[in-house]
Amino acid sequence: MAAGEEFRIGLLGVGSIAQVVHLPILNQMKGVKLAAICDVEYSKAKTLAARFGIERVARNDDEVFKADDLDAVVIATPSHLHDAQAIAALETGKHVLVEKPLAILASNAQKVVDAAERAGKVLMVAMNNRYRPDTMALKPFATGGELGEVFLARGAWLNRKMRVVRPTWRHRLATAGGGALMDLGIQTLDLAMWFLQFPKVSSVVCNTHPGEGMEVEDAAAFMLRLENGSAISLSLSWTLVAERDRHYMRLLGTRGSGSLQPLQVYKEMENGSILDVTPQLPQSAENMYTQSYRLELEDFVATAMGLKPYHPPHEQVELMRLINLAYQSAKERREIEA
Repeated sequence: MAAGEEFRIGLLGVGSIAQVVHLPILNQMKGVKLAAICDVEYSKAKTLAARFGIERVARNDDEVFKADDLDAVVIATPSHLHDAQAIAALETGKHVLVEKPLAILASNAQKVVDAAERAGKVLMVAMNNRYRPDTMALKPFATGGELGEVFLARGAWLNRKMRVVRPTWRHRLATAGGGALMDLGIQTLDLAMWFLQFPKVSSVVCNTHPGEGMEVEDAAAFMLRLENGSAISLSLSWTLVAERDRHYMRLLGTRGSGSLQPLQVYKEMENGSILDVTPQLPQSAENMYTQSYRLELEDFVATAMGLKPYHPPHEQVELMRLINLAYQSAKERREIEA
């Protein structure tokens, strides 16, 4: 694309994440044009196109892939479609941002990464938690040695129990690949591994709880032993019986600790005293999660336009390999060597 031209994007899938995040944010980004959308529910896509002033509603995915005037595709469809759609978009010359997971199986995630490298296009997996102001503020403490050796990352994503009146694709094994572990565990594990700079894992152990009225689990406990002697422990649930959701991440180090939410950082000083070194986050009227998605989309566009360095998402293949091993561990009821 020539300098000064709009960066044109097509969107596949207009479900909840697209309506809450992608449609409103992309529609407001300077220098970006959300030029086409597509969904199996054509009437819904047409209604949303009218609301957001989108010029084209495609009848099928191929219309988006083969459109010569699109620079990129954002994929926000059910999980089992991600890998095939991403490969098709890459092979027709589009940059791709895909909602997690990149693929249900690690082997298919590798095929998508390979397709991006062959095409010479940017492939990004939407891990918006990396872009939250609090996580970005905590990251330097974890990677810069200020906490000492981080020996445990303990995280949880526990969503308040909601009655499932009618199962959706998220509750079916074939379309979702799993339940709470696949849905919430991928992002929680990605965040923990990101803080620790994606260390090598020696073993995985996981236990899951079957969901009522669904084919997938509604909760999971997941632990990874790392080759350096540290560990990651995660708890995931769709069925927390409480008044609100619980999301947290805690990093325990030999010389300090960091946690969110809220953001707190403590360091042990040479004299043995404990110092609160929690950084102050800039005030913003924007919701933290909305801000994280906006920063993520801005990063994707800037990278695709060559304004920022590109790092192929090889770690996402490893992430899915670990998730696959976790399901194997739960099924076989044993610890699995990684």
